[in-house]
Amino acid sequence: MSSDLTFIGLFLQASFIVQLVMLLLLSVSIASWTFIFQRSRALSGAREEMRQFEDKFWSGADLNRLYQELSARNNLTGMGSIFCAGFKEFVRLRKSNTSTNGVVDGTYRAMRVTMSRQVEELESRLPFLATAGSISPYIGLFGTVWGIMNAFIALGEVQQATLAMVAPGIAEALIATAIGLFAAIPAVIAYNRFSHQVEKLENNYGNFMEEFSAILHRQAMASQAQQPQA
Repeated sequence: MSSDLTFIGLFLQASFIVQLVMLLLLSVSIASWTFIFQRSRALSGAREEMRQFEDKFWSGADLNRLYQELSARNNLTGMGSIFCAGFKEFVRLRKSNTSTNGVVDGTYRAMRVTMSRQVEELESRLPFLATAGSISPYIGLFGTVWGIMNAFIALGEVQQATLAMVAPGIAEALIATAIGLFAAIPAVIAYNRFSHQVEKLENNYGNFMEEFSAILHRQAMASQAQQPQA
Protein backbone atom coordinates (compact mmCIF):
# COMPACT_ATOMS: atom_id res chain seq x y z
CA MET A 1 0.00 0.00 0.00
CA SER A 2 1.54 3.31 -1.07
CA SER A 3 1.37 6.24 1.34
CA ASP A 4 1.18 9.91 0.54
CA LEU A 5 3.37 11.65 3.12
CA THR A 6 2.19 15.15 2.26
CA PHE A 7 0.07 17.03 4.78
CA ILE A 8 -3.13 16.54 2.77
CA GLY A 9 -2.33 12.89 2.17
CA LEU A 10 -1.64 12.18 5.84
CA PHE A 11 -4.82 14.03 6.82
CA LEU A 12 -6.91 11.93 4.44
CA GLN A 13 -5.27 8.72 5.68
CA ALA A 14 -5.78 9.57 9.35
CA SER A 15 -8.56 8.03 11.40
CA PHE A 16 -11.84 9.87 11.87
CA ILE A 17 -10.99 10.97 15.44
CA VAL A 18 -7.59 12.34 14.41
CA GLN A 19 -9.20 14.18 11.49
CA LEU A 20 -11.70 15.76 13.88
CA VAL A 21 -8.84 16.83 16.17
CA MET A 22 -6.95 18.40 13.26
CA LEU A 23 -10.04 20.26 12.02
CA LEU A 24 -10.79 21.51 15.53
CA LEU A 25 -7.25 22.78 15.97
CA LEU A 26 -7.25 24.45 12.56
CA SER A 27 -10.52 26.18 13.48
CA VAL A 28 -9.02 27.34 16.78
CA SER A 29 -5.95 28.63 14.95
CA ILE A 30 -8.04 30.58 12.42
CA ALA A 31 -10.18 32.08 15.19
CA SER A 32 -7.06 32.97 17.20
CA TRP A 33 -5.43 34.80 14.29
CA THR A 34 -8.71 36.63 13.60
CA PHE A 35 -8.90 37.83 17.21
CA ILE A 36 -5.19 38.68 17.21
CA PHE A 37 -5.63 41.05 14.28
CA GLN A 38 -8.81 42.53 15.80
CA ARG A 39 -7.22 43.13 19.21
CA SER A 40 -4.08 44.54 17.62
CA ARG A 41 -6.11 47.14 15.74
CA ALA A 42 -8.26 47.92 18.79
CA LEU A 43 -5.31 48.44 21.11
CA SER A 44 -3.44 50.51 18.54
CA GLY A 45 -6.53 52.68 18.17
CA ALA A 46 -6.83 53.04 21.96
CA ARG A 47 -3.21 54.18 22.26
CA GLU A 48 -3.64 56.68 19.42
CA GLU A 49 -6.88 58.00 20.94
CA MET A 50 -5.15 58.43 24.30
CA ARG A 51 -2.24 60.30 22.73
CA GLN A 52 -4.52 62.68 20.85
CA PHE A 53 -6.68 63.33 23.89
CA GLU A 54 -3.70 64.02 26.15
CA ASP A 55 -2.31 66.47 23.60
CA LYS A 56 -5.59 68.42 23.68
CA PHE A 57 -6.15 68.14 27.42
CA TRP A 58 -2.69 69.23 28.53
CA SER A 59 -2.48 71.99 25.92
CA GLY A 60 -4.57 74.14 28.26
CA ALA A 61 -7.85 73.82 26.36
CA ASP A 62 -11.00 75.01 28.10
CA LEU A 63 -12.64 72.04 29.81
CA ASN A 64 -16.17 73.07 28.88
CA ARG A 65 -15.23 73.43 25.23
CA LEU A 66 -13.34 70.14 25.26
CA TYR A 67 -16.32 68.40 26.82
CA GLN A 68 -18.70 69.79 24.22
CA GLU A 69 -16.37 68.74 21.41
CA LEU A 70 -15.95 65.20 22.69
CA SER A 71 -19.55 64.62 23.74
CA ALA A 72 -20.69 65.47 20.21
CA ARG A 73 -18.80 62.48 18.84
CA ASN A 74 -20.39 59.11 18.26
CA ASN A 75 -18.90 56.00 19.87
CA LEU A 76 -16.54 57.92 22.13
CA THR A 77 -14.01 55.56 23.73
CA GLY A 78 -10.89 55.52 25.84
CA MET A 79 -9.64 58.43 27.89
CA GLY A 80 -12.03 60.81 26.19
CA SER A 81 -15.05 58.86 27.44
CA ILE A 82 -13.58 58.82 30.97
CA PHE A 83 -13.13 62.59 30.84
CA CYS A 84 -16.68 63.18 29.59
CA ALA A 85 -18.19 60.92 32.26
CA GLY A 86 -16.24 62.67 34.99
CA PHE A 87 -16.88 66.22 33.79
CA LYS A 88 -20.60 65.57 33.29
CA GLU A 89 -20.91 64.22 36.82
CA PHE A 90 -18.83 67.12 38.15
CA VAL A 91 -21.16 69.71 36.61
CA ARG A 92 -24.28 67.87 37.80
CA LEU A 93 -23.06 67.59 41.40
CA ARG A 94 -21.98 71.24 41.50
CA LYS A 95 -25.44 72.35 40.41
CA SER A 96 -26.96 70.28 43.23
CA ASN A 97 -24.87 72.19 45.81
CA THR A 98 -23.04 69.06 46.91
CA SER A 99 -20.05 69.51 49.18
CA THR A 100 -16.60 69.75 47.62
CA ASN A 101 -15.57 66.29 48.80
CA GLY A 102 -18.88 64.86 47.63
CA VAL A 103 -18.40 66.41 44.20
CA VAL A 104 -14.89 64.99 43.82
CA ASP A 105 -15.85 61.55 45.14
CA GLY A 106 -18.88 61.33 42.88
CA THR A 107 -16.84 62.45 39.88
CA TYR A 108 -14.16 59.85 40.61
CA ARG A 109 -16.75 57.07 40.92
CA ALA A 110 -18.27 58.01 37.57
CA MET A 111 -14.86 57.92 35.93
CA ARG A 112 -14.05 54.60 37.62
CA VAL A 113 -17.20 52.97 36.21
CA THR A 114 -16.43 54.24 32.71
CA MET A 115 -12.82 53.10 32.96
CA SER A 116 -13.93 49.60 33.99
CA ARG A 117 -16.13 49.40 30.91
CA GLN A 118 -13.32 50.56 28.67
CA VAL A 119 -10.87 48.04 30.11
CA GLU A 120 -13.46 45.29 29.79
CA GLU A 121 -13.86 46.15 26.12
CA LEU A 122 -10.10 46.14 25.58
CA GLU A 123 -9.84 42.72 27.25
CA SER A 124 -12.52 41.14 25.07
CA ARG A 125 -11.31 38.04 23.18
CA LEU A 126 -8.25 37.76 25.41
CA PRO A 127 -9.78 34.90 27.45
CA PHE A 128 -10.23 32.96 24.21
CA LEU A 129 -6.55 33.43 23.35
CA ALA A 130 -5.57 32.28 26.83
CA THR A 131 -7.79 29.21 26.55
CA ALA A 132 -6.54 28.40 23.05
CA GLY A 133 -2.94 28.68 24.17
CA SER A 134 -3.57 26.43 27.17
CA ILE A 135 -5.60 23.58 25.71
CA SER A 136 -4.47 23.34 22.08
CA PRO A 137 -1.30 21.34 22.86
CA TYR A 138 -3.35 18.87 24.91
CA ILE A 139 -5.93 18.46 22.16
CA GLY A 140 -3.10 17.85 19.71
CA LEU A 141 -1.51 15.37 22.11
CA PHE A 142 -4.81 13.51 22.36
CA GLY A 143 -4.90 13.20 18.57
CA THR A 144 -1.30 11.98 18.55
CA VAL A 145 -1.93 9.35 21.23
CA TRP A 146 -5.05 8.16 19.45
CA GLY A 147 -3.25 7.96 16.09
CA ILE A 148 -0.24 6.11 17.49
CA MET A 149 -2.53 3.69 19.31
CA ASN A 150 -4.36 2.89 16.08
CA ALA A 151 -1.04 2.55 14.23
CA PHE A 152 0.25 -0.05 16.69
CA ILE A 153 -3.05 -1.89 16.70
CA ALA A 154 -2.88 -2.15 12.91
CA LEU A 155 0.78 -3.14 13.17
CA GLY A 156 -0.08 -6.02 15.46
CA GLU A 157 -2.38 -7.52 12.83
CA VAL A 158 0.41 -8.11 10.29
CA GLN A 159 2.97 -10.91 10.31
CA GLN A 160 6.02 -8.82 9.49
CA ALA A 161 6.36 -5.14 10.38
CA THR A 162 8.52 -2.76 8.39
CA LEU A 163 9.41 0.91 8.80
CA ALA A 164 7.41 1.72 5.69
CA MET A 165 4.33 0.34 7.38
CA VAL A 166 4.87 2.20 10.66
CA ALA A 167 6.03 5.61 9.37
CA PRO A 168 2.75 6.87 7.82
CA GLY A 169 0.71 6.11 10.94
CA ILE A 170 3.24 7.75 13.24
CA ALA A 171 3.57 10.76 10.92
CA GLU A 172 -0.18 11.39 10.70
CA ALA A 173 -0.43 11.11 14.46
CA LEU A 174 2.39 13.59 15.10
CA ILE A 175 0.79 16.14 12.78
CA ALA A 176 -1.96 16.58 15.37
CA THR A 177 0.61 17.70 17.95
CA ALA A 178 2.26 19.99 15.40
CA ILE A 179 -1.07 21.67 14.61
CA GLY A 180 -1.77 22.00 18.34
CA LEU A 181 1.53 23.83 18.84
CA PHE A 182 0.88 25.93 15.75
CA ALA A 183 -2.42 27.05 17.29
CA ALA A 184 -1.07 27.51 20.82
CA ILE A 185 2.19 29.42 20.35
CA PRO A 186 0.78 32.53 18.58
CA ALA A 187 -2.18 32.60 20.99
CA VAL A 188 0.08 32.57 24.05
CA ILE A 189 2.42 35.22 22.65
CA ALA A 190 -0.49 37.45 21.65
CA TYR A 191 -2.25 37.01 25.00
CA ASN A 192 0.84 37.98 26.99
CA ARG A 193 1.55 40.96 24.75
CA PHE A 194 -2.03 42.24 24.70
CA SER A 195 -2.44 41.76 28.45
CA HIS A 196 0.64 43.90 29.02
CA GLN A 197 -0.69 46.59 26.68
CA VAL A 198 -4.10 46.60 28.39
CA GLU A 199 -2.40 46.89 31.78
CA LYS A 200 -0.39 49.90 30.57
CA LEU A 201 -3.52 51.56 29.21
CA GLU A 202 -5.37 50.90 32.46
CA ASN A 203 -2.51 52.46 34.43
CA ASN A 204 -2.55 55.51 32.15
CA TYR A 205 -6.32 55.81 32.59
CA GLY A 206 -5.91 55.57 36.36
CA ASN A 207 -3.18 58.23 36.39
CA PHE A 208 -5.36 60.54 34.33
CA MET A 209 -8.28 60.04 36.71
CA GLU A 210 -6.10 61.02 39.67
CA GLU A 211 -4.76 64.11 37.90
CA PHE A 212 -8.16 65.16 36.59
CA SER A 213 -9.73 64.68 40.03
CA ALA A 214 -7.07 66.99 41.51
CA ILE A 215 -7.87 69.64 38.88
CA LEU A 216 -11.61 69.38 39.56
CA HIS A 217 -10.99 69.52 43.30
CA ARG A 218 -9.10 72.80 42.90
CA GLN A 219 -11.89 74.19 40.74
CA ALA A 220 -14.52 73.17 43.27
CA MET A 221 -12.54 74.74 46.11
CA ALA A 222 -12.06 77.97 44.13
CA SER A 223 -15.79 78.16 43.31
CA GLN A 224 -16.70 77.59 46.94
CA ALA A 225 -14.29 80.32 48.07
CA GLN A 226 -15.87 82.78 45.63
CA GLN A 227 -19.39 82.20 46.92
CA PRO A 228 -20.66 84.99 49.24
CA GLN A 229 -20.74 84.06 52.88
CA ALA A 230 -24.18 83.85 54.47
